[in-house]
Amino acid sequence: MKDQTVRNSGVPYYSQWGSPEWVSRIAEQDVDPCEDPAWQRSGFTEPDRYRFWGQRLCGLTCLESALDLWGIEHASRAAMLDDALRHDVYRMREDGGVDGLTYRPFASWAERVFGLQVEVWPEAELEEIAAGITSETLAIVSVSPEIRRPNDANQERGGHLILLHGRDRDGVWFHNPSGVTPYQADAYLPFTTMKRFYAGRGLTLTRASR
Repeated sequence: MKDQTVRNSGVPYYSQWGSPEWVSRIAEQDVDPCEDPAWQRSGFTEPDRYRFWGQRLCGLTCLESALDLWGIEHASRAAMLDDALRHDVYRMREDGGVDGLTYRPFASWAERVFGLQVEVWPEAELEEIAAGITSETLAIVSVSPEIRRPNDANQERGGHLILLHGRDRDGVWFHNPSGVTPYQADAYLPFTTMKRFYAGRGLTLTRASR
């Protein structure tokens, strides 16, 4: 692991729901996400569709933060979802559910549409992915959603995506689209804690050379 500290400043934070301050109520207290007055902020207009997809858009929310950091134009999150579905980034199941963000279709789509360079890490140590973070490269990694309360015991690894935007020799800075304060935006955790939640896979996003 490189000893150099890299911490990207000004990375926009977005909740995968309408308002960051509503995350605890929605994710932990089962409050209807449409009670949030800002539920249409990400471009959704149909309540049922928003209820279904809001809890599943952690990956696109991370992507939106990276695109806005780098000044790359994009449609609303709801419109990006429509395009992502057309390219098998998410796959609907016969039981009415949906498979989570699929890495390789996501990489191909993000490269074609936004001009990013996306590397898929199907199996990697967290330190290995974090070592690649620079001013031009961010990482999206799979962790348990339980990471919103990292001081509590967790039961799972994986199932949720967060954006890594900084690292030092001991840990990483990150945005969690379903996080709660103080582990929501620009949060820091050491590798020893992160590894309890980390599923061993992720992606790196690199801005195209200008």
